[in-house]
Amino acid sequence: MFNITSAWKSAFPGAHVGVLVMRNVSNPAHHADLEKQKMELEERLRVQFAGRDRAAIASHPVLQAYNEYYRRFKKTYHVQLQLESILLKGKSIPSVASLVESMFMAEVKNMLLTAGHDLDSLHLPLTLDVTTGNESYMLLRGENQTVKPGDMMISDGMGIISNIIYGPDQRTQITADTRNAVFTVYAPGGIDEQTVAHHLQDIQGYVAIITPQAQVELLNVYG
Repeated sequence: MFNITSAWKSAFPGAHVGVLVMRNVSNPAHHADLEKQKMELEERLRVQFAGRDRAAIASHPVLQAYNEYYRRFKKTYHVQLQLESILLKGKSIPSVASLVESMFMAEVKNMLLTAGHDLDSLHLPLTLDVTTGNESYMLLRGENQTVKPGDMMISDGMGIISNIIYGPDQRTQITADTRNAVFTVYAPGGIDEQTVAHHLQDIQGYVAIITPQAQVELLNVYG
């Protein structure tokens, strides 16, 4: 299901990518128990980071690893911005369909960059590789995007499904009809394997709130 090129291993020593495949899921527009968990998570985060300003938040080791990666592309790590909006502006984790919200909750909790895909729309296997700058794909919002060279990307048999700088694609996005899902996690060097594995387990736990009968087909961290 998942291949890693030698180019990726050479370009990103110490990096990891996590993959979680779950079958028999559902994706309701709203789930009361998940909403309760979300509110509790937001409160825990505010307690955890109480009294910290933007600089102190950015000093977290996970955020430092991502910021170092993003600086190469003159970009800002958007998960940090989402976390800051919760901690400093009193905002909430975005309310979206429950399966995607589960991913967002784990993403903010652990600060790890995550993408979700509909398994049945993928043309397996997936391949983890390095962008050359010549590839392009359709972004989630429907715009065609040429990628920057030297970024991590995951592709299937039809093309890119995600990369770090520009995010997931439109073709394989999770929808209301998704019944089998794949979550992938990009972790630059400086973030260890166990941190990524715990993050995948958090996503699994949130999805289980929505769909107790969901089954894990694969939960693995590659590096």
